[in-house]
Amino acid sequence: MIENLCVILGDQLSQNIASLKNFRKEQDKILMMEVVNEASYVNHHKKKLVLVFSAMRHFAENLKKQGYPIIYSKIDNSSNTFTEELVKHCKNIKPKKIVIVHPGEYRVLQEIKKWKKILKIPVSIIEDNRFFCNIDEFQKWAGNKKELRMETFYRMMRKKHHILVDDDGKPQGGKWNYDVKNRKRLPKSHPKIPQLLEHRPDRITNQVIIDVKKKFSKHFGDLEPFWFATTNQDAMKNLEEFIENRLELFGPYEDAMVQNEKFLYHSVLSMYLNIGLLEPKQVINKVLQKKNISIESIEGFVRQILGWREYIRGIYWHEMPKYSKTNFFNAKNHLPEFYWTGKTEMNCMKNCLKQTIQDAYAHHIQRLMITGNFSLIAGIDPKQVCDWYLSVYADAFEWVELPNTHGMTLYADGGILGTKPYAASGNYINKMSDYCKECKYDVKQKEGKDACPFNYLYWNFFLTNREKLENNPRLWTTFSNIKKMSKERKKQIKNDSKKFLIQIKKI
Repeated sequence: MIENLCVILGDQLSQNIASLKNFRKEQDKILMMEVVNEASYVNHHKKKLVLVFSAMRHFAENLKKQGYPIIYSKIDNSSNTFTEELVKHCKNIKPKKIVIVHPGEYRVLQEIKKWKKILKIPVSIIEDNRFFCNIDEFQKWAGNKKELRMETFYRMMRKKHHILVDDDGKPQGGKWNYDVKNRKRLPKSHPKIPQLLEHRPDRITNQVIIDVKKKFSKHFGDLEPFWFATTNQDAMKNLEEFIENRLELFGPYEDAMVQNEKFLYHSVLSMYLNIGLLEPKQVINKVLQKKNISIESIEGFVRQILGWREYIRGIYWHEMPKYSKTNFFNAKNHLPEFYWTGKTEMNCMKNCLKQTIQDAYAHHIQRLMITGNFSLIAGIDPKQVCDWYLSVYADAFEWVELPNTHGMTLYADGGILGTKPYAASGNYINKMSDYCKECKYDVKQKEGKDACPFNYLYWNFFLTNREKLENNPRLWTTFSNIKKMSKERKKQIKNDSKKFLIQIKKI
């Protein structure tokens, strides 16, 4: 009889995962499951499915080579849910206990909590040791604070883990945050940007591509060419390539957007971090070893992982399940079809959506200030927006996607996560990108049929939500400008917005 059946999920693919720490190869067994429900509860991008399934199969093969006994259920003969598949295997091997690391998603945790009653054996949920801050620690930090600000949390993390601080606990370089220096547009004369490291599919990945093509052909996105890393070794090569070739200019240009440049100086490592092929501590340690890189780039990158990523996870578990149901602006418009097809005459949206369809990737400013900004100022239902983000990006798991989209992008939580809505007009897009040059719409026109839709939708958003936002101190300038507007201009803004929103419903 098996003592412990250790269940490893598709986003827990780390050799150092806590459930393997006390694993006894003679008495315990590992179960890994590809199940239909996890692949289809939203319309996951085909490349995302290939990434997860291929990484799972590679991880299982690696463990087998080390002598770990593994039961592996592939998607072609697996059950619909984790529970159904687990029940099937428990009948055969009759383990005394189930061991699993705390899952990343609330809905999965609720499913796991039912296992004890269904299986009539103990279920041990172990803390996920891959994060800098565990769930209980974040809850303690949050306490009764009225505001849960990332910057405060980030500084605490820096001091606790002694990262980019001196012996007195003060920040290296004299500042905690260099974000103000990291907002440069890429100049026209900029030299060629280093190419991202891509990987050719091996035997295992090619079989997964066949399986996904067969089982999930109607899912979103292009299946091929597939270029992601699917092993720890290959993901490490991507990390090393980023540190060597792109880290130095990541900071200054992390907010820049350029047509036909998908990756710029971004690391494109989040998909590997979020399934366990890379671990955050490992990534930060590698980055800190690199010498002669500006503090702006080092700090900017460290903040994304030690600050934002940890903070987002903390917010998720602190606020769920009520968090996902909030809708501060009572936004009800349907997600336009062009989010799925990329067929729109707004050039910035077309570029970001095309890239998403092809690669299951867009960098954080494209997500926040293009596709996200549009969904905010167009008043799109947060649930539909969040489901889209969860579907289309290879790095999207609910713990990281929901707070980023629902809170940061849509302000649907009413300010739990952000201090103001990240709404912007076409002027911001024109300032940070070259998208506007080739657009049908004129970014300099504020109203009328040829005007950039971001311009009138921006003002319409604040006119519509004036009562909820006008007392926000960070929006003083916006509402000061609204007070100066004539009645005729306000009417024009509302009419242009109404016409446009009706028009996109028909596309």
